[in-house]
Amino acid sequence: MTHDPYNPKQPGDPYGQPDPYAQQQPYGQQQPYGQPGTYGQPMHGGYGYAPPKPQTNAILALVLSCVGFVTCGVTAIVGVIFGHIAMAKIKRGEEEGHGMAVAGLIVGYVVIAGWLAYLAFIIIAVIAAANNTY
Repeated sequence: MTHDPYNPKQPGDPYGQPDPYAQQQPYGQQQPYGQPGTYGQPMHGGYGYAPPKPQTNAILALVLSCVGFVTCGVTAIVGVIFGHIAMAKIKRGEEEGHGMAVAGLIVGYVVIAGWLAYLAFIIIAVIAAANNTY
C-alpha cells in the first residue's frame, strides 16, 4: 500500500510517527518508548537533546585573526586558514559556530589587507626617499 501525503487518516506512517488517531493507553500505564529521537522520546542517555558540537576551529579563527593586529598579520593568515576549515566542518555538520567563523575570516582578511597596505606604503616611502636625493 502506498502512502498518500494528502490523506492524514491512513493507518501506519512511513516516517515512524505514531498514529494520532490510534487508541490511547489507559491512565496510569507508562507509554512504550518509540524510536530514539522522536518527539518526546529520550536521546543520548535519557536527555531530550543532543550534546553540543565543538566550536574549536571557529574560536581559533577569530582569536588568531584578532592577534594578527599585533603580530604583523602572521597569525591572521593562520586564522583565515582555520576559518576556512571551520566553515567546511560547519557545512558538513561536524561543528557549530558559523558566526564566529565568518567573523574570524572577515577580521583575518582585513588584518592581512591592512598589513599589506602598510608594507606597500613603507616600500613606496623608502623608494621615494632614495630617489629624492639633492
